[in-house]
Amino acid sequence: MREAAFIKSNRDKWQKIDEQTKDKHLEADELANNYIELTDDLSYARTFYPKSQTVRYLNQLAARYFLNIYKYRKYEKDMFIKFWVSELPLIMYAYRKYMLVSLLIFLVSVLLGAFSQSQDPDFANLILSTDYVNQTIENIKNGDPMAIYKDQDEAPMFFMISKNNIQVSFNEYIMGITACIGTIYILLENGVMLGVFQYFFYDYGLLGKSMLSIWLHGMLEISAIIIAGGAGLVLGSSWLFPGSYKRIVSLQKGAKDSLKIVVGLIPVFLVAAFIESYLTRLTEMPVLFNLIIISLSGLFIIWYFFYYPYLVNKKLNKIDNED
Repeated sequence: MREAAFIKSNRDKWQKIDEQTKDKHLEADELANNYIELTDDLSYARTFYPKSQTVRYLNQLAARYFLNIYKYRKYEKDMFIKFWVSELPLIMYAYRKYMLVSLLIFLVSVLLGAFSQSQDPDFANLILSTDYVNQTIENIKNGDPMAIYKDQDEAPMFFMISKNNIQVSFNEYIMGITACIGTIYILLENGVMLGVFQYFFYDYGLLGKSMLSIWLHGMLEISAIIIAGGAGLVLGSSWLFPGSYKRIVSLQKGAKDSLKIVVGLIPVFLVAAFIESYLTRLTEMPVLFNLIIISLSGLFIIWYFFYYPYLVNKKLNKIDNED
């Protein structure tokens, strides 16, 4: 490509980037993208027009952007707060329909698991493992159906559960790249397991007691698994249905947004693991105490991941309309 054609095809982009160097509130992502664009163009110009004014211009512009990126480090603390206060909620609001689809898939799989267990009492051996089922039956006979939560020391149990649940959530996210098939499979697997588990206790007349214990940590844990499933659906849909974007651009955006959702779930999984390791084993706690924890957990999930995003989006739109 001749230098004149190269300049003509990129002039408007460079002018826009040049103007944005004056913007002190430029988003980190856009700042980084602009810098990458500049360095790519600078590399091309150095290769084909090494002694031209274009190289000097792009070199100066890239240098200014490098300084801006360096200065941006000072705002990392603000970025951390901004992530939880506005960035993650806005992402959740933008992809709320995917969360609904994930919830519906999970609920259908729970019903499927419960129905399968009702038709075949041995189905639990296949889903939950024979050792687990036999041990739980023995615990029921001994009058302590939730004793399985008391078998391990609290701290090792906390780290094991945290690692497992966080790994499951990232698997749900990553498997979205398989046209959502992998994500849907993991949602179905976890939903069927929950349905079988609950119906298993129902068969023994212990549904209420099991729910008080399991949902003590399960309200956070299961909700987070459903949301992680939604993140996987976002990733898969981003390249299946790119819309007006180029497919690779849509995939990059979907991957970045869905990853932020999964990262945002890590504290939820940690709290759920703490409850499961330290509180679920306290089977003699007053029922009211269990109900309070379950209710507060449910309210938090609904508020932070669904209602608060609506409020943030509403406030943002109001500001945009006023401007």
